[in-house]
Amino acid sequence: MLSKTNPFFRPNRPSRGGSSPVNNQRFWNAARTWSLLALGTALYAFGLQYFILPNLLMEGGVTGISVLLNYAANIPVSISTLVLNVPLFLIGWRQLGRGAMVYTVGGIVLLSVVLWILEQGVAMGWFVPFTTEHDFILVVLYAGVTLGAGLGLVFRAGGTTGGVDIIARILHRWKGWSMGQILLTLDILILGASLIFIPKEKVLYTLVIVFISSKIIDSIQEGVYAAKAFNIICEAPEKLAEKIAQELERGVTLLPAVGAYSKDDRTMVYCVVSRFEIRKLKSLVRQHDKRAFIVINDVHDVLGEGFREE
Repeated sequence: MLSKTNPFFRPNRPSRGGSSPVNNQRFWNAARTWSLLALGTALYAFGLQYFILPNLLMEGGVTGISVLLNYAANIPVSISTLVLNVPLFLIGWRQLGRGAMVYTVGGIVLLSVVLWILEQGVAMGWFVPFTTEHDFILVVLYAGVTLGAGLGLVFRAGGTTGGVDIIARILHRWKGWSMGQILLTLDILILGASLIFIPKEKVLYTLVIVFISSKIIDSIQEGVYAAKAFNIICEAPEKLAEKIAQELERGVTLLPAVGAYSKDDRTMVYCVVSRFEIRKLKSLVRQHDKRAFIVINDVHDVLGEGFREE
């Protein structure tokens, strides 16, 4: 038997010239995360410089405060955003942990850098923002989509752009609240205070931007894959499960259930289908049992065989 004291014993070690699959996976995960973070901050900064600032609109959170400082004292948004985020960063470091804040620091720094680059582009005449006197609906729509997509990608990567995003992540972690709804509430409070500095019609336009961006954020966070979950109580559930598996080729789960009034033991059929199969499954259930009780729920995202792969 070979042992560690045996001169012929060779412990299993990775070769110096190669790398383990685990290290490769970590590398690609990190690369994907930082790519999402960079793309998200770039989109967000673009939305600010191209749509918000040239049209004297507002933004929520700490970025909104930076925008107000820019309007009032011509302080660059790239600088004030970085400075104002320092105390919130310290709070987030304690509440979210060092791992989560690494990507937050990355988001804050990347946002400030991209904003600075775009500011220099505007000053040099290389970057011409979109300004309008009448087509504010276009500005509102494109600004909402751009800002929401940028923040959604940043959140998907596990980071933030600082500001109230840090507060939103803390409440999302401890309370389970939707990050889009948290940001919407906080932004409305901040925008209400901005009435002191900018015309009310600009604030009203900004509220629409905030609403659109919050919906885009939730879509990116929770997924936009349209599917439905069926919960079915019927006679002979095993036979129905077989029919679903054969005709729709979908997986089916049988769950034990108890009637609250009758106390009867029943079996509930659970199945998730795409939006194209909803009508077919309804018809299949009705053919099997006309008195079947069906509950249909929206499903934001489905991962696995027969659906989307991550």
